[in-house]
Amino acid sequence: MTVLVLGGAGYIGSHGVDQLIEKGFDVAVVDNLQTGHKEAVAKKARFYEGDIRDKAFMASVFEKEAVEGVIHFAANSLVGESMENPLMYFNNNVYGTQVVLEMMGKYGVKLIVFSSSAATYGEPKEVPILETAETHPENPYGESKLMMESMLKWCDQAYDMKFVALRYFNVAGAKADGSIGEDHDPETHLVPIILQTALGQREKLKIFGDDYHTPDGTCIRDYVQVTDLINAHILALQYLKDGHESNIFNLGSNEGFSVKEMLEAAREVTGKEIPAEVVERRAGDPSTLVASSDKAKAILGWQPAYTSIKDIIASAWNWHESHPQGYGTPASEKE
Repeated sequence: MTVLVLGGAGYIGSHGVDQLIEKGFDVAVVDNLQTGHKEAVAKKARFYEGDIRDKAFMASVFEKEAVEGVIHFAANSLVGESMENPLMYFNNNVYGTQVVLEMMGKYGVKLIVFSSSAATYGEPKEVPILETAETHPENPYGESKLMMESMLKWCDQAYDMKFVALRYFNVAGAKADGSIGEDHDPETHLVPIILQTALGQREKLKIFGDDYHTPDGTCIRDYVQVTDLINAHILALQYLKDGHESNIFNLGSNEGFSVKEMLEAAREVTGKEIPAEVVERRAGDPSTLVASSDKAKAILGWQPAYTSIKDIIASAWNWHESHPQGYGTPASEKE
């Protein structure tokens, strides 16, 4: 089965490409390298550099590849940036997905697994969040993801395109052998920022607000290890291939950790002090996001291998220690 992975050079996408190839899929990758790294893409995948909004480029990819299914990771994904530049998010995320769906329709591709987000829920009324919870995004990023889900729903009704939307929030960790991992510039995700501070690359960790309605005042999130997350995408693809109806699943740990708890766990894993200071809140940050993933476990058969937050952080630490400059560190220079 030939799978087209959109955003396959990014942090999550590159792990997706890696696992798909390990499991025997034929893989083609599209990425504009805005935030991705070509070095992260497994050598056995065919790589096309370009933008999903470019219809001529996307048509050329679909012409060359006998695509049977699409996994869609390509999107801008920074909450703060989306608050400052919402139109960029609607253009890249929503219009980009429109082009993808147009190409799928033109070339008869009926299966798509979509990387959605718990940001579609906004501030939840109940925790853990179920898929039946109301969706009230609090930032343009979450709004764009919800719009993308709506497009998939209507394309299913109109064109019989089947989709699975996977809503997840904080993804962390790296492949166990440390060969691929998280490398963003600028980095905005909590775990790599904590670990960069542990490496002395940052002076201190900034904790955005300690006056939320949580036990220690800092935001609470659940964390999914990236290889577990990808396993769910592959299960979702198989679910669609087996002829099931479109569906939406949460991917979470059913357990939340505050920023301060994550910091303490990282201190234990790394053995480093990791200095930190509290600064003002960021706009658009809900206080608590913890997703129930019982539905994914029951229907997809998803069983995360990483159940300890320290193990998740340890896998990320393995990558950061061996690649202190990210993909800028040649493998030959690793000790």
